[in-house]
This record gives sequence, C-alpha cells and structure tokens, in this order.
Amino acid sequence: MKRRKSPAKPATATVRCAIYTRKSTDEGLEQEFNSLDAQREAGEAYIKSQACEGWTLLPDRYDDGGFTGGNLDRPALRRLLADIEARKVDCVVVYKVDRLSRSLLDFARLMETFERHGVSFVSVTQQFNTATSMGRLVLNVLLSFAQFEREIIGERIRDKLAAMRRKGKWAGGLPVLGYDVDRSNGSPRLVVNAREAARVRDIFQLYLSLGSLLAVVDELARRGWRTKTWRTQKGKTQGGRPFDKGSLYGLLTNPLYIGQVRHKGELYPGEHKPIVEAEMFQQAQATLQRNGRSGGVMVRNRHGALLKGLLFCKACGRAMTHSFTCKGQRRYRYYTCTRSIKNGRKACPSGSLPASEIERVVVDQIRGIATDPSLRAEVLRQAQEQFESELAELATEQRGLEQELASHHADIGKICGEGPATGPAAARLAELHDRVAQAETRLAELRHRIEEHQRDRLDPADIDAAFADFDNLWNALSPREQAQVLALLVARVEFDAADSTVAVSFHPTAVKTLARQKLGGAA
Repeated sequence: MKRRKSPAKPATATVRCAIYTRKSTDEGLEQEFNSLDAQREAGEAYIKSQACEGWTLLPDRYDDGGFTGGNLDRPALRRLLADIEARKVDCVVVYKVDRLSRSLLDFARLMETFERHGVSFVSVTQQFNTATSMGRLVLNVLLSFAQFEREIIGERIRDKLAAMRRKGKWAGGLPVLGYDVDRSNGSPRLVVNAREAARVRDIFQLYLSLGSLLAVVDELARRGWRTKTWRTQKGKTQGGRPFDKGSLYGLLTNPLYIGQVRHKGELYPGEHKPIVEAEMFQQAQATLQRNGRSGGVMVRNRHGALLKGLLFCKACGRAMTHSFTCKGQRRYRYYTCTRSIKNGRKACPSGSLPASEIERVVVDQIRGIATDPSLRAEVLRQAQEQFESELAELATEQRGLEQELASHHADIGKICGEGPATGPAAARLAELHDRVAQAETRLAELRHRIEEHQRDRLDPADIDAAFADFDNLWNALSPREQAQVLALLVARVEFDAADSTVAVSFHPTAVKTLARQKLGGAA
C-alpha cells in the first residue's frame, strides 16, 4: 500500500515590524545606554519571540528623544507614518501605549491611519490585540488614563511655575537682555550682566528722548545693538537679532527690569536686582500708553492738540481727552476728563476746559524760564546733577568692564597654561574669546561716550542760549511740531479744579534736551 503524503504547511507570511521609541525630555540621552535604547531592546526581544509567526525587525530606527507625546509634531513619527503610507511597515511595536501618544484624539487618528493601511499595533508591556472589539476597548481605556496622566503632570507643572513666580523666582523662559542665568546653585536665577544692563538703561532713555518706537529702532540699528544672545545646552547660539517694534516693545514693558515678576497679570517682588529705576520705567509705560504701538502720538494727533496724553484731572487722577465742536465755520477745542465722559458731568468737578487757554498756561510756564534768572539757575543746577549722575554711571560701567576683561584674560591664561585645549576646555576658551571681544567693543563705546559727555558739559551760556529767543522759535513751529516738543519736555500736566491751578512736571532730561537741540532740533 502506498502511503499518502501529508499536505504541506502553508508558508508563514512575513510581518515587517517597526519599533517606535520616545522620551519627553532630552535629559540622559547622551548616555551610552539610555531610555530609548531600553525601549528598543524590549521591542526587539518581543519581535524575536514572535519569529515563528514571521515577525522580522526593520533596520530603520524611529527614535524621538526630547519630544512630548501631547502632539504629533515629531520627526521620527513623521518618518514612520511616511513609511506606513509607502507600505513598508506591517506592524508598529512600542514599549507602552503612551510612547506613541498621550492624546486620545491623536491616538484615534493614528489608529485610523494604521487600519487604513493594514498595519497592526502592539504594546510590549500591555497585551492586547487591536483586531478585536475587546482589544480596542482595553486600548481606549489605557489611552484615557495616559491622557489623564499627561493632564495631571501639566497641572502640576503649571502650579509649580505659579508658586515660583509668586515667590519672585525666575521660572525659566527665554533669557532677556541685561541678565544672565546662573545655574550653579541648582535652582536657576537671574544675575545682572553689567554691560547689557547699561545698554538696557540707554534704550529706555532713548525712548523717553525720542518718543517713538520706530525712531529708537532706527537708532539701535545705527549703533549695531541687537537682542540678547545666548547658547543652548546643546551649544547652539540663539538670539542676537536686530531690534524691531515688537522686540523693543517687549523690552520696554518687561517688569523684570524693575525687579518684579509677572504672573497672570499680577506683579510680585523678584529675587533678582533691578537695573532700571521705577520712575524711568513708569515714564516709559505712560509714553507707550499715550503713543500706542504705532510709533508715536503724532500719528493720531490730527488736530495738533498740544497737551494730548499729557493733561490729567487732579481730582480724579484720570486723563483729560481732547475734543472739539463746530458752530458754523468756527471750531471750538476743549479738554474733558474721561471720568466725566463715562459717568456724566456730575462725576467730575473739572468740567470742560478751553484747549487754547490751558495750552497757553503751560507754554507760559516754559516761557517763564527764559525771563527769570533764578529759574534758569535752578534749571542749570538740575541739568548738571543729571549730567554728573550719567557720567558716574558710565564710569561705573567702565570699571566693571575693565574688571571683567581682567578676569577673562586670567581664565584664558589658566586654560592655555594647562596645555592644548580640547573638548570642553576648547569650547570654554572660544566662549571666553567671544566675551573678551564683546567687552572690548563695549569698552570702546563707553570711552567714546565719556569723551562726548565731557565735551557736552552744560554751562550758564548754554541755558541762556536755549531760551534766548524762545518766542520766535516757538512761533515758527507748526502745531504738530509744538505738540512734539511738549511731549519731549513735559512729563505730566495736572489741572486742579478746586483752585483752577495748573501744575507742570518736566522730564528729568527735558531742559538738557532743549538746551542742546535748541528746540528746533527737537522738533
């Protein structure tokens, strides 16, 4: 009898497996065996255990180190999806479900893509089969917990950052001009960079003098001043871009410069030292509020109101806005308290003020400096005090830079004395040379500015010359030019309805600006 041959076993189909790994932070990735390697090793062992089912490992690595699972914006994941679209992958293997995604919505989209291309999904530590309804239920439950865990972690991080800011600590973010980040004591903190701090004060002073964001941007471009430059932990240089209106506005409104930390609209005292005086900062905020971010008050001051943005009601503390009414061919201008406009005339005792009369009162107070020798002497004294203060500040920065240069040269000599610099020593040496070059450039600028300052020292003749022909110069200006001059000189005008008096407060550098620019230059 002939034996019947047993039927041949069908050939096992090959299942091409891709291992995907992810880690939320890049901490520890420089190690020889890191978290991504551990995940891949577990995936390789699982695929090897399924060799009898035809599972084979694809050689390509899909590793996302330092990427969150809260979204799909990951380079390795994009490569994996592209290979799935190209029909190069039959199965995706991960260590845990949350390595692929922590978002239920994103995971559902990925599963839809997998199913559309016939790709199965396996988690090494969480056994389930996406081909069955029960497996899909288990998967959705696991993913819901993964998303819940991600949201809990996010809430904890936000609470920690909020607590740090309420205590005045620096909670991270992009470094700002004027400060360096000191990480030597574990918790990062802001320390003053003397060279950059002086530049920040100069930028504030420029804005108060020029009164326009665009004018300051042009001046900073002329000087070659740029935004903060820093190096990432990976050694990549960031920042150092030319200023524009947005970056300049961000600098001028940053409360870090007066030693405060902002959190959700509230300000808290910071641990770091301020580098800008509170008065100067508030003056800049008032000017920004008056001008908006359009570049200057003159953009919107169509009717040449001399006190637009300067006049305030003493009783209410509110600004008095300029308006006008027409009767026939005549136009009547006046200033009205904003509280009166919003709540009715009975809410404010100031009422409406004739614009031309109160403007004349303010101009007469400036004119009084020209006719009163005692006022001119007082003006000269205040201007000289301001001059000496600025000169002392420049000299202090110069001494600080000279000490910084000496320290850098000592560090360079120490590194060079230890032999050829390689690795971290070479990087440190390059950084020191960069800092020396920056310090020497700033030191040359300071010496030039100190020389100019010494040449520009004011004397009684300068004050007399500035106000000698005030009336003729003032009358030669257009209404808009006159308004611009007042915005440069006057910080605040208060009208007291109780006794019908007007008080004028000048900018600290107002008279110096007037004396040097002879009024016509300011306009």
